[in-house]
Amino acid sequence: MLRRIILKSLWDRRIAVALTVTGIALSTALILGVERIRLETRENFTRTITGTDLIVGARTSPVQLLLSSVFRIGSATNSIQWDSYRKITSHPNVAWSIPVSLGDSHRDFNVMGTSRDYFEYFRYGDNQPLRFTQGNEFVAPLDVVLGAAVAEQLGYGIGKKIVIAHGSRDEGLSRHDDLPFTVTGILATTGTPADRTLHVSLEGIEAIHTGWESGMPVAGHTLDTQQLAEAALDPEVITAFLLGLKQRSEVLQFQRAVNNYPAEPLLAILPGIALNELWNLFGTAELALIAVAAMTVVTGLLGMMVGIFSTLNERRREMAIMRSVGARPLDISALLLAEAGLTGVSGAVCGYLLLTLALLSTDTFLLESLGLQFSSGLPQPREWMLLLAVCAAAIAAGILPAWRAYRLSLHDGLSARG
Repeated sequence: MLRRIILKSLWDRRIAVALTVTGIALSTALILGVERIRLETRENFTRTITGTDLIVGARTSPVQLLLSSVFRIGSATNSIQWDSYRKITSHPNVAWSIPVSLGDSHRDFNVMGTSRDYFEYFRYGDNQPLRFTQGNEFVAPLDVVLGAAVAEQLGYGIGKKIVIAHGSRDEGLSRHDDLPFTVTGILATTGTPADRTLHVSLEGIEAIHTGWESGMPVAGHTLDTQQLAEAALDPEVITAFLLGLKQRSEVLQFQRAVNNYPAEPLLAILPGIALNELWNLFGTAELALIAVAAMTVVTGLLGMMVGIFSTLNERRREMAIMRSVGARPLDISALLLAEAGLTGVSGAVCGYLLLTLALLSTDTFLLESLGLQFSSGLPQPREWMLLLAVCAAAIAAGILPAWRAYRLSLHDGLSARG
């Protein structure tokens, strides 16, 4: 009986109720979206590099070294001598190493010089290796392997000739037009910065920079394609390198040895610790986003409470009639609380469905443009808590109108006018 009355009451006010549910749904989708983006961004950042014991670069802050060498954000303050790299990686405890040379670009995408060990040892996600969807790794100095987003957005395929530019500006004299690269492979999507990177050999980086001084080519000193076979293309400097150790229990000891390297100032960082430092920097911004989203939910619930209050005078005759047929004041209050709870639950469910639909419709865009890959399925434990909190807050928002209805139902009779 009570259920029919509740549903009939909500249906009679369906336009106002629909607007209230919409407001709660939008605010719920916002707070869940902020939480999902926060968690998934942290998870995607954490999954960007796995299985690497140390990242070594010129002495700077750990966060800056992590951002420049792994996420291709910003630039390194200095370079590492190639001799230092070879000496450190010749240590008996080093299982593998991946050199990284950054600083060039192609149409707003980063170019990374490395070795073929990158394709063998680099891991991301749940210790997943890099895979090729087309072609294979570079062999010749002027070969290039594209990340999935680069190939997709620029429409490049195997055999495509591309020109790399010196620095971040792909224009004018900064372009290495005399030595174009040939696409030999395209990587599968990883959801990491590798998707938006062009991978070339260290020899290729050295070849295009031979004869350049202060970012400009010197006439008569640059190489052409015929001189590549005879030129000595060992790099002089690199940006950073990744290390995997045979005995991972000795990683802290090896880190101290690198940090105290006498030939030049170096910094070795543990990726996991540096990631935690990075997220500590974002902590205030996270709290601000959560606070804004929470205030939006509160605003939606206050709107619902105001809506219930505004209809009390119109429903005084209805409540008086219910009292005349035996309904108690507590029954009237329970009716309003149930309506508020049902409205809140409906808004919370619609908000979650709205968020899910939005993520499903933009998953490709988010992956290609931001490198974010959102998981689907049932809400996560923290999301369940937020949904329950919205429902509980909706019921709490109905307490004051229910108390007011309780007082009115005690004093009003059949003569009460709407």
